Amino acid sequence: MATDPRLQTPLCARLGCDVPILLAGMGGVSRSGLVAAVANAGGYGILGMVRESPEFIGAEIDAVRAATDRPFAVNLIPAGTESGLFDRELGTCLDRAVPAMSFFWDVVPSAVARAKAAGCLVLHQVGTLDAARAAADAGADVIIAQGVEAGGHVHGTSAALVLVEQIARAIDLPIVASGGFGTGASLVAAMALGAQGIHCGTAFIATAESFAHDYHKDRVVAARAEDTVYTDVFALNWPPDSPVRVIGNSVTQALGLNLMGHHPDRLPREPVGEDAGRTLLRFSTDSPLRTTSGDLEAMALFAGQGAALIRDVPTAAARIGTIMAEAAAALARIDGFRNGGKP
Repeated sequence: MATDPRLQTPLCARLGCDVPILLAGMGGVSRSGLVAAVANAGGYGILGMVRESPEFIGAEIDAVRAATDRPFAVNLIPAGTESGLFDRELGTCLDRAVPAMSFFWDVVPSAVARAKAAGCLVLHQVGTLDAARAAADAGADVIIAQGVEAGGHVHGTSAALVLVEQIARAIDLPIVASGGFGTGASLVAAMALGAQGIHCGTAFIATAESFAHDYHKDRVVAARAEDTVYTDVFALNWPPDSPVRVIGNSVTQALGLNLMGHHPDRLPREPVGEDAGRTLLRFSTDSPLRTTSGDLEAMALFAGQGAALIRDVPTAAARIGTIMAEAAAALARIDGFRNGGKP
Protein backbone atom coordinates (compact mmCIF):
# COMPACT_ATOMS: atom_id res chain seq x y z
CA MET A 1 0.00 0.00 0.00
CA ALA A 2 1.48 3.36 -1.07
CA THR A 3 1.24 5.61 1.96
CA ASP A 4 1.81 9.33 2.33
CA PRO A 5 5.01 9.53 4.42
CA ARG A 6 3.26 12.06 6.67
CA LEU A 7 0.97 9.24 7.79
CA GLN A 8 3.75 6.82 8.74
CA THR A 9 4.55 7.43 12.37
CA PRO A 10 7.27 5.94 14.61
CA LEU A 11 4.56 3.68 16.02
CA CYS A 12 4.53 1.73 12.75
CA ALA A 13 8.19 0.78 13.16
CA ARG A 14 7.64 0.01 16.85
CA LEU A 15 4.78 -2.41 16.17
CA GLY A 16 5.98 -3.72 12.81
CA CYS A 17 2.99 -2.52 10.77
CA ASP A 18 2.81 -0.38 7.62
CA VAL A 19 -0.01 1.98 8.58
CA PRO A 20 -0.95 3.39 12.01
CA ILE A 21 -4.33 1.64 12.24
CA LEU A 22 -4.90 -0.79 15.10
CA LEU A 23 -7.73 -3.30 15.33
CA ALA A 24 -9.31 -3.14 18.78
CA GLY A 25 -9.13 -6.46 20.61
CA MET A 26 -12.89 -6.90 20.82
CA GLY A 27 -13.98 -10.03 22.67
CA GLY A 28 -15.76 -12.44 20.35
CA VAL A 29 -15.41 -10.20 17.30
CA SER A 30 -11.64 -9.81 16.84
CA ARG A 31 -10.83 -13.44 16.16
CA SER A 32 -8.02 -14.88 14.09
CA GLY A 33 -9.58 -14.27 10.68
CA LEU A 34 -10.03 -10.55 11.29
CA VAL A 35 -6.67 -10.15 13.03
CA ALA A 36 -4.82 -11.79 10.14
CA ALA A 37 -6.76 -9.78 7.55
CA VAL A 38 -5.88 -6.49 9.27
CA ALA A 39 -2.23 -7.50 9.64
CA ASN A 40 -1.92 -8.64 6.02
CA ALA A 41 -3.38 -5.31 4.90
CA GLY A 42 -0.64 -3.43 6.74
CA GLY A 43 -2.48 -2.61 9.95
CA TYR A 44 -1.95 -4.02 13.42
CA GLY A 45 -4.24 -6.77 14.65
CA ILE A 46 -5.17 -7.39 18.28
CA LEU A 47 -6.79 -10.71 19.12
CA GLY A 48 -9.72 -10.26 21.54
CA MET A 49 -9.52 -13.13 24.03
CA VAL A 50 -11.18 -11.89 27.22
CA ARG A 51 -12.44 -14.80 29.38
CA GLU A 52 -11.67 -17.40 26.73
CA SER A 53 -10.23 -20.80 27.65
CA PRO A 54 -6.45 -21.24 27.36
CA GLU A 55 -7.05 -23.97 24.79
CA PHE A 56 -9.12 -21.67 22.58
CA ILE A 57 -6.59 -18.85 22.94
CA GLY A 58 -3.79 -21.17 21.90
CA ALA A 59 -5.73 -22.34 18.85
CA GLU A 60 -6.52 -18.75 17.83
CA ILE A 61 -2.88 -17.69 18.17
CA ASP A 62 -1.87 -20.64 16.01
CA ALA A 63 -4.55 -19.70 13.45
CA VAL A 64 -3.26 -16.13 13.21
CA ARG A 65 0.27 -17.37 12.65
CA ALA A 66 -0.92 -19.79 9.98
CA ALA A 67 -2.55 -16.90 8.08
CA THR A 68 0.09 -14.16 8.43
CA ASP A 69 3.72 -13.63 9.33
CA ARG A 70 3.00 -10.09 10.55
CA PRO A 71 3.20 -9.10 14.24
CA PHE A 72 0.04 -8.96 16.34
CA ALA A 73 -1.06 -8.68 19.98
CA VAL A 74 -3.46 -10.53 22.27
CA ASN A 75 -5.90 -8.54 24.39
CA LEU A 76 -6.76 -9.71 27.93
CA ILE A 77 -8.67 -7.90 30.65
CA PRO A 78 -7.63 -8.76 34.23
CA ALA A 79 -10.55 -6.90 35.84
CA GLY A 80 -13.11 -8.80 33.77
CA THR A 81 -11.58 -12.23 34.30
CA GLU A 82 -11.37 -14.59 37.29
CA SER A 83 -7.78 -14.41 38.54
CA GLY A 84 -6.96 -18.07 38.03
CA LEU A 85 -8.27 -18.05 34.48
CA PHE A 86 -6.40 -14.84 33.72
CA ASP A 87 -3.17 -16.41 34.97
CA ARG A 88 -3.64 -19.37 32.62
CA GLU A 89 -4.67 -17.14 29.70
CA LEU A 90 -1.55 -15.02 30.03
CA GLY A 91 0.57 -18.14 30.48
CA THR A 92 -0.73 -19.55 27.20
CA CYS A 93 0.12 -16.31 25.37
CA LEU A 94 3.63 -16.21 26.81
CA ASP A 95 4.25 -19.93 26.19
CA ARG A 96 3.46 -19.27 22.54
CA ALA A 97 5.80 -16.25 22.52
CA VAL A 98 3.28 -13.77 21.20
CA PRO A 99 5.05 -10.53 20.22
CA ALA A 100 2.78 -8.23 22.24
CA MET A 101 0.10 -8.14 24.90
CA SER A 102 -2.72 -5.62 25.15
CA PHE A 103 -4.43 -4.93 28.49
CA PHE A 104 -7.49 -2.86 29.37
CA TRP A 105 -9.36 -1.46 32.36
CA ASP A 106 -7.48 -1.43 35.69
CA VAL A 107 -3.68 -1.34 35.47
CA VAL A 108 -2.25 -4.51 37.01
CA PRO A 109 1.51 -3.94 37.33
CA SER A 110 2.26 -7.63 37.90
CA ALA A 111 0.61 -8.55 34.58
CA VAL A 112 2.56 -5.88 32.72
CA ALA A 113 5.80 -6.98 34.40
CA ARG A 114 5.17 -10.63 33.56
CA ALA A 115 4.57 -9.82 29.89
CA LYS A 116 7.63 -7.56 29.72
CA ALA A 117 9.82 -10.19 31.37
CA ALA A 118 8.78 -12.61 28.61
CA GLY A 119 9.90 -10.14 25.95
CA CYS A 120 6.48 -8.81 24.94
CA LEU A 121 5.63 -5.30 23.96
CA VAL A 122 2.78 -4.07 26.16
CA LEU A 123 -0.06 -1.89 24.92
CA HIS A 124 -2.40 -0.59 27.63
CA GLN A 125 -5.80 0.97 26.96
CA VAL A 126 -6.89 3.59 29.48
CA GLY A 127 -9.64 6.15 29.91
CA THR A 128 -8.00 8.67 32.26
CA LEU A 129 -4.72 10.51 32.68
CA ASP A 130 -4.13 8.82 36.04
CA ALA A 131 -4.53 5.40 34.45
CA ALA A 132 -2.16 6.39 31.65
CA ARG A 133 0.45 7.40 34.20
CA ALA A 134 -0.06 4.14 36.10
CA ALA A 135 0.37 2.11 32.89
CA ALA A 136 3.51 4.02 31.97
CA ASP A 137 4.93 3.54 35.48
CA ALA A 138 4.16 -0.20 35.22
CA GLY A 139 6.26 -0.43 32.04
CA ALA A 140 3.77 -0.21 29.18
CA ASP A 141 5.28 0.59 25.78
CA VAL A 142 2.20 2.12 24.13
CA ILE A 143 -0.79 3.91 25.64
CA ILE A 144 -4.22 3.63 23.98
CA ALA A 145 -6.28 6.64 25.09
CA GLN A 146 -9.99 5.79 24.96
CA GLY A 147 -12.56 8.59 24.81
CA VAL A 148 -16.10 8.23 26.05
CA GLU A 149 -17.32 8.11 22.43
CA ALA A 150 -16.00 4.55 22.15
CA GLY A 151 -18.13 1.46 21.81
CA GLY A 152 -18.04 -1.50 24.16
CA HIS A 153 -16.72 -1.07 27.68
CA VAL A 154 -15.78 2.55 28.34
CA HIS A 155 -13.19 3.20 31.02
CA GLY A 156 -13.39 6.99 31.42
CA THR A 157 -15.73 9.93 30.99
CA SER A 158 -13.68 12.39 28.93
CA ALA A 159 -14.11 13.04 25.23
CA ALA A 160 -11.24 11.84 23.05
CA LEU A 161 -10.61 15.34 21.69
CA VAL A 162 -9.39 16.41 25.14
CA LEU A 163 -8.20 13.10 26.61
CA VAL A 164 -5.83 12.17 23.78
CA GLU A 165 -4.07 15.53 23.80
CA GLN A 166 -3.96 15.60 27.61
CA ILE A 167 -2.26 12.21 27.75
CA ALA A 168 0.04 12.99 24.82
CA ARG A 169 1.24 16.11 26.62
CA ALA A 170 1.87 14.26 29.87
CA ILE A 171 3.22 10.83 28.86
CA ASP A 172 6.45 10.30 26.93
CA LEU A 173 5.26 7.18 25.14
CA PRO A 174 3.54 6.56 21.79
CA ILE A 175 -0.15 7.39 22.17
CA VAL A 176 -2.93 5.77 20.13
CA ALA A 177 -6.34 7.47 19.91
CA SER A 178 -9.48 5.42 20.51
CA GLY A 179 -13.18 6.32 20.55
CA GLY A 180 -14.80 7.69 17.41
CA PHE A 181 -11.75 7.07 15.21
CA GLY A 182 -12.42 5.03 12.09
CA THR A 183 -12.01 7.38 9.12
CA GLY A 184 -9.10 9.07 7.41
CA ALA A 185 -10.07 12.51 8.70
CA SER A 186 -10.12 11.14 12.25
CA LEU A 187 -6.64 9.67 11.73
CA VAL A 188 -5.31 13.08 10.75
CA ALA A 189 -7.15 14.65 13.70
CA ALA A 190 -5.62 12.10 16.08
CA MET A 191 -2.15 12.89 14.81
CA ALA A 192 -2.82 16.60 15.28
CA LEU A 193 -3.67 15.85 18.93
CA GLY A 194 -0.34 14.10 19.44
CA ALA A 195 -1.32 10.49 18.78
CA GLN A 196 0.71 8.26 16.49
CA GLY A 197 -2.18 6.09 15.35
CA ILE A 198 -5.82 5.15 15.82
CA HIS A 199 -7.45 2.15 17.52
CA CYS A 200 -10.62 1.09 15.69
CA GLY A 201 -13.38 -1.15 16.92
CA THR A 202 -16.68 -0.12 15.35
CA ALA A 203 -15.12 0.34 11.90
CA PHE A 204 -13.91 -3.27 11.97
CA ILE A 205 -17.10 -4.77 13.41
CA ALA A 206 -18.62 -3.92 10.03
CA THR A 207 -16.16 -5.91 7.90
CA ALA A 208 -16.43 -9.23 6.10
CA GLU A 209 -13.91 -10.99 8.37
CA SER A 210 -15.40 -9.76 11.62
CA PHE A 211 -16.89 -12.54 13.75
CA ALA A 212 -19.86 -10.32 14.62
CA HIS A 213 -23.30 -11.49 13.52
CA ASP A 214 -24.59 -9.93 10.29
CA TYR A 215 -27.41 -8.37 12.32
CA HIS A 216 -24.85 -6.49 14.44
CA LYS A 217 -23.01 -5.34 11.32
CA ASP A 218 -26.23 -4.12 9.73
CA ARG A 219 -27.16 -2.15 12.85
CA VAL A 220 -23.74 -0.46 12.84
CA VAL A 221 -24.16 0.55 9.21
CA ALA A 222 -27.62 2.01 9.90
CA ALA A 223 -26.68 3.82 13.12
CA ARG A 224 -26.29 7.53 13.71
CA ALA A 225 -24.09 8.90 16.48
CA GLU A 226 -27.17 9.73 18.56
CA ASP A 227 -28.41 6.15 18.28
CA THR A 228 -25.65 4.96 20.61
CA VAL A 229 -26.38 4.76 24.33
CA TYR A 230 -24.02 4.97 27.32
CA THR A 231 -25.34 2.63 30.03
CA ASP A 232 -24.32 0.07 32.62
CA VAL A 233 -27.37 -2.17 32.19
CA PHE A 234 -25.37 -4.77 30.21
CA ALA A 235 -23.60 -5.77 33.39
CA LEU A 236 -23.69 -9.56 33.73
CA ASN A 237 -20.25 -11.20 33.32
CA TRP A 238 -18.42 -8.03 34.44
CA PRO A 239 -17.68 -6.22 37.72
CA PRO A 240 -20.13 -3.50 38.84
CA ASP A 241 -19.79 0.08 37.59
CA SER A 242 -18.56 -0.93 34.12
CA PRO A 243 -20.48 1.18 31.60
CA VAL A 244 -20.67 0.34 27.92
CA ARG A 245 -21.73 2.10 24.74
CA VAL A 246 -24.19 0.20 22.58
CA ILE A 247 -26.68 0.85 19.82
CA GLY A 248 -30.01 1.51 21.50
CA ASN A 249 -32.49 -1.36 21.50
CA SER A 250 -35.59 -2.57 23.34
CA VAL A 251 -33.57 -3.11 26.52
CA THR A 252 -32.25 0.45 26.69
CA GLN A 253 -35.55 1.94 25.53
CA ALA A 254 -37.35 0.25 28.43
CA LEU A 255 -35.05 2.06 30.88
CA GLY A 256 -36.20 5.53 29.88
CA LEU A 257 -33.80 7.94 31.58
CA ASN A 258 -32.59 5.32 34.07
CA LEU A 259 -29.55 4.24 32.06
CA MET A 260 -27.11 3.98 34.96
CA GLY A 261 -27.00 2.35 38.39
CA HIS A 262 -27.60 -1.29 37.43
CA HIS A 263 -25.69 -3.68 39.67
CA PRO A 264 -25.18 -7.14 38.16
CA ASP A 265 -26.33 -8.85 41.37
CA ARG A 266 -29.72 -7.13 41.10
CA LEU A 267 -30.43 -7.95 37.46
CA PRO A 268 -32.63 -10.92 36.50
CA ARG A 269 -31.19 -13.92 34.68
CA GLU A 270 -33.41 -14.29 31.61
CA PRO A 271 -32.25 -16.45 28.68
CA VAL A 272 -32.38 -14.65 25.32
CA GLY A 273 -30.20 -16.82 23.13
CA GLU A 274 -27.51 -19.42 22.69
CA ASP A 275 -23.98 -19.51 21.37
CA ALA A 276 -22.02 -22.74 20.87
CA GLY A 277 -24.16 -24.52 23.46
CA ARG A 278 -23.88 -21.70 26.01
CA THR A 279 -27.03 -19.91 27.20
CA LEU A 280 -26.92 -16.14 26.75
CA LEU A 281 -28.72 -13.92 29.23
CA ARG A 282 -30.49 -10.61 28.86
CA PHE A 283 -28.32 -7.84 30.37
CA SER A 284 -25.10 -9.81 29.76
CA THR A 285 -22.09 -8.36 27.96
CA ASP A 286 -22.39 -10.97 25.21
CA SER A 287 -22.80 -9.46 21.76
CA PRO A 288 -24.30 -11.49 18.89
CA LEU A 289 -21.68 -13.44 16.95
CA ARG A 290 -21.85 -15.52 13.76
CA THR A 291 -22.62 -18.55 15.91
CA THR A 292 -25.33 -16.86 18.01
CA SER A 293 -29.05 -17.56 17.78
CA GLY A 294 -32.01 -16.11 19.66
CA ASP A 295 -33.31 -12.61 20.31
CA LEU A 296 -30.39 -10.75 18.72
CA GLU A 297 -32.11 -7.37 19.03
CA ALA A 298 -32.08 -7.61 22.84
CA MET A 299 -28.34 -8.30 23.07
CA ALA A 300 -25.51 -5.84 23.60
CA LEU A 301 -24.90 -4.29 20.18
CA PHE A 302 -21.59 -2.63 20.95
CA ALA A 303 -20.75 0.40 18.81
CA GLY A 304 -19.17 3.80 19.26
CA GLN A 305 -20.38 7.15 18.00
CA GLY A 306 -18.12 6.65 14.98
CA ALA A 307 -20.79 4.27 13.64
CA ALA A 308 -22.35 7.39 12.12
CA LEU A 309 -19.56 7.38 9.53
CA ILE A 310 -19.63 3.66 8.70
CA ARG A 311 -21.87 2.93 5.73
CA ASP A 312 -20.76 -0.42 4.30
CA VAL A 313 -19.36 -3.86 5.17
CA PRO A 314 -16.18 -4.24 3.10
CA THR A 315 -13.19 -6.47 3.70
CA ALA A 316 -10.78 -5.36 6.41
CA ALA A 317 -8.21 -4.57 3.72
CA ALA A 318 -10.70 -2.33 1.91
CA ARG A 319 -11.58 -0.58 5.19
CA ILE A 320 -7.90 0.17 5.79
CA GLY A 321 -7.45 1.32 2.21
CA THR A 322 -10.40 3.69 2.53
CA ILE A 323 -9.10 5.15 5.80
CA MET A 324 -5.70 5.82 4.29
CA ALA A 325 -7.17 7.34 1.10
CA GLU A 326 -9.44 9.56 3.21
CA ALA A 327 -6.45 10.61 5.32
CA ALA A 328 -4.53 11.65 2.22
CA ALA A 329 -7.58 13.62 1.07
CA ALA A 330 -7.82 15.29 4.48
CA LEU A 331 -4.19 16.36 4.28
CA ALA A 332 -4.85 17.72 0.79
CA ARG A 333 -7.78 19.75 2.16
CA ILE A 334 -5.52 21.24 4.79
CA ASP A 335 -2.95 22.11 2.14
CA GLY A 336 -5.77 23.68 0.13
CA PHE A 337 -6.82 25.89 3.02
CA ARG A 338 -3.24 27.15 3.22
CA ASN A 339 -3.26 27.85 -0.50
CA GLY A 340 -6.46 29.87 -0.57
CA GLY A 341 -8.83 26.93 -0.92
CA LYS A 342 -7.05 25.35 -3.91
CA PRO A 343 -5.79 21.80 -3.18
